[in-house]
Amino acid sequence: MKIETVGIIGAGTMGSGIAQACATCGFKVVMLDVSQSAVEKGLSTISTSLDRLIKKERLSLEQKAAAIEAIKGSTDYADLGSAQLVIEAASENEAMKVKILQQLDKQLGEEVIIATNTSSISVTKLGAATGRAERFIGMHFFNPVPIMTLVEIICGLQTSSETHAAVKAVAEQLGKTSITVKNSPGFVVNRILVPMINEAFFVLAEGVAIPEDIDAGMKLGTNQPIGPLALADMIGLDVCLAVMNVYMSEFNDNKYRPAPLLKELVAAGWLGRKTGRGVYQY
Repeated sequence: MKIETVGIIGAGTMGSGIAQACATCGFKVVMLDVSQSAVEKGLSTISTSLDRLIKKERLSLEQKAAAIEAIKGSTDYADLGSAQLVIEAASENEAMKVKILQQLDKQLGEEVIIATNTSSISVTKLGAATGRAERFIGMHFFNPVPIMTLVEIICGLQTSSETHAAVKAVAEQLGKTSITVKNSPGFVVNRILVPMINEAFFVLAEGVAIPEDIDAGMKLGTNQPIGPLALADMIGLDVCLAVMNVYMSEFNDNKYRPAPLLKELVAAGWLGRKTGRGVYQY
């Protein structure tokens, strides 16, 4: 099956980013959200992002026009009928995702592949909630999607090799580098990244160094573009804590225990950039 049209559920940060990436790489796109205002906000975000690429001379005005023309915004699941691949990019809430996936399963032709952009929820479990588990897969994009080149392709226990091959080809057409991952909490990148962030909070709590020096050390010593504490503030300390709690629960291994300081900051409502204060003040 040739994939020419991609449906995307969610017009937020990730959904609009995936829509932009698809539209600029030759796919037709149907971007769906629950309200027209959410759809319009997503389309506006895409337009602004494309304008930035034009200023950087990485995109022409004609290419922007073609990309915008390729995206149809909608609030109606029926508009997904032309898609061969639908990517669910809703909020990271299992109950919400299951509800959306079951609705998609009823709406779409049986040959259509459904992918989820989850960063933490079991792909096997989500696939089992549909009637097409063999044509269900994880496509974990990284933010900002138009810039970040990695896609984690996560195969659930039931995912067929044909589904994997089709989605891998889509990632290649998007100009992304994909890595194939077995279904496991956190997959690869977040499984390594979030415990590293958690360890930075232990180091901070122990008074080993001040936040600025911890971040400078990791940036300069391991060539990371941003330090772990600043990154935690960007991600959201509540999100980091939630991920660590999932790891602790799923692996039942004490090495995944959340740092007490991380828990304390979340309890205080100091969640990072989105609240104006986390490790740092904004």
